[in-house]
Amino acid sequence: MTTKMAINAKELFRNQHRLIRIIEQSIRMCSNQSLNAAQQQKLQQQKPQLDTDFKITKSIASKLITAAPEPIVHDEEVGQQFSASSLSVRLAMPQQLQPKPDIDDELGFGKLFTDHMLKIYYHKSLGGWQKPEITPLENLVMHPAAKVLHYAVELFEGMKAYRGVDGKIRIFRPDMNMHRMNLAAKRSGLPTFEGEEFIKCLCRLLSIDSEWVPHTEAASLYIRPTLIGIDPTLGVAASDSALLYTILSPVGSYFKSDSTGAVSLLADPSYTRAWPGGAGNRKMGSNYAPTINVQKEASRKGLQQVLWLYGENHQLTEVGTMNIFMLFVNEKGEKELRTPPLNGLILPGITRDSILALARQWGQFKVTEDIFTMPDIKHLLNEGRLLELFGTGTACVVSPINRISYLGEDLYIPTMEQEKPIHETIRETLMDIQYGKVEHPWAVTID
Repeated sequence: MTTKMAINAKELFRNQHRLIRIIEQSIRMCSNQSLNAAQQQKLQQQKPQLDTDFKITKSIASKLITAAPEPIVHDEEVGQQFSASSLSVRLAMPQQLQPKPDIDDELGFGKLFTDHMLKIYYHKSLGGWQKPEITPLENLVMHPAAKVLHYAVELFEGMKAYRGVDGKIRIFRPDMNMHRMNLAAKRSGLPTFEGEEFIKCLCRLLSIDSEWVPHTEAASLYIRPTLIGIDPTLGVAASDSALLYTILSPVGSYFKSDSTGAVSLLADPSYTRAWPGGAGNRKMGSNYAPTINVQKEASRKGLQQVLWLYGENHQLTEVGTMNIFMLFVNEKGEKELRTPPLNGLILPGITRDSILALARQWGQFKVTEDIFTMPDIKHLLNEGRLLELFGTGTACVVSPINRISYLGEDLYIPTMEQEKPIHETIRETLMDIQYGKVEHPWAVTID
């Protein structure tokens, strides 16, 4: 009898986390169902309909013109690749489960983390990539000589999972993130991997921590894939051991803006974020640490972000961690949407690529990838031809710009003064895809 009771108790303990999840899910669904229904009804009443010319529907979604990522060619020395079919899962014990935030709309950015993480080790001496595993969120243990700690041998990605209006969870163009991550791995001397297999592992992680995906369109679940060199040796060389891992964080708004929702910028040409032949077009931590002190200077001056310039002509490159777009009336009297080209100075943003594809599909204005400078900005402002400036990225989607502090002068940008601003149309369209209001191949549903 005692043995039987012990077996039953062990089985109950083993499945306790599942019971807790079921209870949490039931409570949350009950508390959110009526609220979400009321919010959706209110949204439909208040939200103006997009112009017909700017609608994305199932019938035209397939006509989007955007290049698919080219397959990554792995170096022979990388060795064996990992497979999602060998993924193992070790679920968190009940005492390891973290409390979920009560109010999704009041989340900060990157301060809370979910219960589990994905880890995949690489060891050249063991033949290459090892079996992927999902574990409870835990601290990493590594040798103090690990390359990531000394030479910044690391890279990361930024993705999001969205809970749609239909309750389904979606991620946005993950193949683009995997391609960009592999390009950064090659640049860093880190092993490349099969992006499709990693996405499968990532989807399993999301399904396990699915209740951490916020139940509101004001928030989402941030996904941070990271690849680091962990060789326990000093010396600048390619990594023979590495760790590819992913953590998840429910997030709200990334940038602080003014009461209008726009951001102000410091444009100081004495600071440079990237240069030709460098690695400014790769998502590496070494590109971000040197920007922190400049961001502090912007904050001291009452400005939200830094506008990064390059060259003697003060080319606009990026806004903080975002790509930048400009809508203006060109010399032919046409409306033109312009963003800097992929010339090695800027990150090839997934949101950037998506906006270019959408804008070209709409065909309502000229779309170009070309250099523009601060003297261009001043000239267009003086002639009343500059309409909008906005930043774009995964964290913020679209962030309008209303002021630039440049060489002692405040330049006021009329982004928020437009009757039908393009940046709002772009944001609504992308969010409609991400939150499942429109069926679209860019949005990958998590089973």
